[in-house]
Amino acid sequence: MNDIAVPAAPAKTVSAAAVARACGVSKATVSYVMNGQGGVSAETRRRVIKTASELGYRPAAGPRRDPLLTRVVGLILPNIGNPMYTGWAERIISITREQGFDVFVATTDDDPDTLAQVAGTLAARNVDGVIIAALMREDLRALRVLRQKRIPFVCLSRSADQLHGDFVGIDFDAAATLLMEHVLSHGYRDIATVIGPRFSTASLVREEAFVRTAAAAGVAVRGARKISTRLDSAGGRAAAKSLLSSAKPPRAVVCGSDEIAIGIMEHAMSVGLRIPEDLAVVGGDGLPHSRSALINLTTVIQPINVMAERSFELLLDQITAPRSTYHHVICEHRLHIGRTCGCPPVRQDSTE
Repeated sequence: MNDIAVPAAPAKTVSAAAVARACGVSKATVSYVMNGQGGVSAETRRRVIKTASELGYRPAAGPRRDPLLTRVVGLILPNIGNPMYTGWAERIISITREQGFDVFVATTDDDPDTLAQVAGTLAARNVDGVIIAALMREDLRALRVLRQKRIPFVCLSRSADQLHGDFVGIDFDAAATLLMEHVLSHGYRDIATVIGPRFSTASLVREEAFVRTAAAAGVAVRGARKISTRLDSAGGRAAAKSLLSSAKPPRAVVCGSDEIAIGIMEHAMSVGLRIPEDLAVVGGDGLPHSRSALINLTTVIQPINVMAERSFELLLDQITAPRSTYHHVICEHRLHIGRTCGCPPVRQDSTE
């Protein structure tokens, strides 16, 4: 587990009355907010929490878990090597700071035991909520720990099959369909798909949509042409080595992530293949560096900042106004046409 930000203990000399004066509310309102009681609007709760943090106010410790706020939230990521994850982390850390919270960041390397251990650690630290982007599709231990401790959580990008909660992502089925349709429009028939681990709902949905869309066009993607690998460039290189050493290598590779696509291109070029003249490759994240003039990968853009912001908005909503309903937020995706699919180069903005 990698700790990136550990909160420092705030000063204890500021009174609840001082917070109330700064916010223009009563001392009773401050007490209601800091003890998680009802009767206060979400907007007022957010203002009180932010002001209390800025002034260094902390209520007297009491038994947990009564809802005394620690003003610390957890962020669980698969790793910090993938630019998608670091992009989420940077934005979440920035917006939580603006709202008077610190962030405890941990990584799991997509290991279910580590994920369960991290969830237990965050629960023991009495964090106010957790954003989790490392969820295993069929492993609910981490979510059960958080739900048992009544710690709010939001699933980012990956969701659970059997335990409901707040979720933020894109329409992975529609995005994957759009990407495969574009590849098919070039006339490619020998197509392979490479996705991340299938225990990720995002990866699995992408693969299913890739295969279904190709089949509807009369193109079968099966057997060794369907690969699941690590969500990084090393995983892409390993997949490319397998695909390109076969008796009949594919003409196009449709990937579930940009990092996988970059790894595939790296290996293809190392054995003398040209992109896209010999091998077309497309990705699935829309990372800024992937869309740069140097790489110009054809990919589906996920709005990294928007996803991060909406995740914390939902989490803060749960923290400040506990509810029994769950929200699913689907953010807008779009197709970036680069050069790696075989399209003529088009000048496009590489910013999100």
